[in-house]
Amino acid sequence: MRGQGSVWLKEGTGLLLIGVLLFLFLFAEFTQIQDSIPKSLLNVNTIFLSIVLEALPFVLLGVFVSALIQTFVAEETVQKFIPKNPLVAIVPAAILSAIFPVCECAIIPVVRRLMKKGMPLHIGVIFIVGAPILNPIVFAATYYAFQTTPSIAYARMGLAFVLAIVIGGITYAFFRNRDQLKWTTEELLDRPVESSGQETNKLKSTFYHASDEFFDMGKYLIMGAMIASLFQTFFDRSVLISMGTSDTASPLIMMGFGFILSLCSEADAFVASSFAHTFSTGSLLAFLVFGPMLDLKNTIMMFAYFRAKFVIGFMVIVTVSVYAIILIYQYLFL
Repeated sequence: MRGQGSVWLKEGTGLLLIGVLLFLFLFAEFTQIQDSIPKSLLNVNTIFLSIVLEALPFVLLGVFVSALIQTFVAEETVQKFIPKNPLVAIVPAAILSAIFPVCECAIIPVVRRLMKKGMPLHIGVIFIVGAPILNPIVFAATYYAFQTTPSIAYARMGLAFVLAIVIGGITYAFFRNRDQLKWTTEELLDRPVESSGQETNKLKSTFYHASDEFFDMGKYLIMGAMIASLFQTFFDRSVLISMGTSDTASPLIMMGFGFILSLCSEADAFVASSFAHTFSTGSLLAFLVFGPMLDLKNTIMMFAYFRAKFVIGFMVIVTVSVYAIILIYQYLFL
């Protein structure tokens, strides 16, 4: 607990410093200092705050529900609903992934625990790519962020469901059910986890998990919002518009943004909506679908938990599948 407390203190101090900077920005807008601040920086401040303030309620809701699931739902309960046949289990697994309203970084430890208890590899992959998108919180956030074009929210859910099935099937074809996890010595020896002998209060545990996940996701949200605001303020609009109008190049560009920004799936729609007047609908959907499935932070986590060969194969499968499905969707519906 002492180590955990020091981590919270460090994270909390960082957020406090960010909060002070935000306050100074806001205060500057209502004082004479505003005249000495370049208009471009004030524009960065406005865009940044709008993204963060719109996204925070959904992030808070998501981390709390995620903590409830982590505390009260046993992994064995989930396994009971997965059919034994590996191919038959693909569609039910895609549907079942919707009960995990967690972001892409939070779902990986959950899937790792499930796989250690016998969940097949390709089913775990379906959970990894489907759970961060296929849940009511992400749908509500996307619908709210794109109120003028709600079709984007429906398209995001539909594409994510299809892609979860496709990616799960391709993973099974290439890797079957071969073990791709990294095991520690303690796990291989099946050593019990040390405890204090007292049963942990579940409500307290829920708040611990929620606070951990909030600090973890919050820093990525702030980082992504800042990069997006700087990008929109200082990037040459003419170049951006020329890239955004290309049906073949713009989805790849936005997929790259989704990977680098590493936004929480409960907040990325607000960043994507800020690009709505620059990039095409297909490229926005590429950003909204690809980012939660594969980004910088969950790639680092996967390399820590899975074998490198599998992670590289997973990255290739997800990238090719998302790009192909987006191109097909653009051709048929846009």
